[in-house]
Amino acid sequence: MITNFYDFKANSLQGKEVGMDSFKGKTILVVNTASKCGLTPQFEGLEKLYQKYKDYNFVILGFPCNQFGNQEPGDEKSISEGCLINYGVSFPMFSKIEVNGPNAHPIYKYLKSDLNGFFGSSIKWNFTKFLIDKNGKPVKRFSPFTKPEKLEKDLKTA
Repeated sequence: MITNFYDFKANSLQGKEVGMDSFKGKTILVVNTASKCGLTPQFEGLEKLYQKYKDYNFVILGFPCNQFGNQEPGDEKSISEGCLINYGVSFPMFSKIEVNGPNAHPIYKYLKSDLNGFFGSSIKWNFTKFLIDKNGKPVKRFSPFTKPEKLEKDLKTA
């Protein structure tokens, strides 16, 4: 059984397998994203956060998901273009995944089992955020409605 975030792998938007161990020693924010959601403008705040702290061993990992209101219907190419063109996203984005149910990505199964949400473990909507400390330990879960700029205090302590 996997007991550390660094043991997982995921495919990038470009289809390349990425080991989470490549982010060892960094504070990580994992976010399930969607490009057609009312919360999609959070990409802008996430990018600002990333730009402000990336030189301090911080990274955001975006995982597009189409499980909430069909708000991420596109393929990897359209997701990539939308993130870059509309929001200037430069943090790593991964292939579209599921975050709930039997086909949930192993990373999300792990994060949900480690940090339950207010109404249990399942992800309720796009832009749920998980903060992982520099040792690969999940430390905090944030609701979809927590704006990126509200995360700074927790980032600094992680």
